[in-house]
Amino acid sequence: MMKNLKQKININDFSKHLFWDVNRNNLDLERSKKTIITNVLDYGLINDWNIIYNYYGIDQIAKTAMNARDLDEKSIAFVSLLSKIPKEEFLCYTTKQLNRIHWVY
Repeated sequence: MMKNLKQKININDFSKHLFWDVNRNNLDLERSKKTIITNVLDYGLINDWNIIYNYYGIDQIAKTAMNARDLDEKSIAFVSLLSKIPKEEFLCYTTKQLNRIHWVY
């Protein structure tokens, strides 16, 4: 099943707003996996999520998300819930806990 998807999916299948900061033509579904997954988790639409879920699977998404340095708290919670991996095991969760923000007065 995954091999058929690899032939069918194109970077242009994703929402246009996801890769505003990079040249879409330079993105490759395997080499740019971290960029694609983290952008979809933080900014993607349901169609974008379905693409990465069907292409990479939850295990690969979770592994990539666990090593990401910066993810939205909702993205961490979402992947943690689906993968059944405690959010405390995500790098971005632990580094945010270490970096305290200043109080807003």
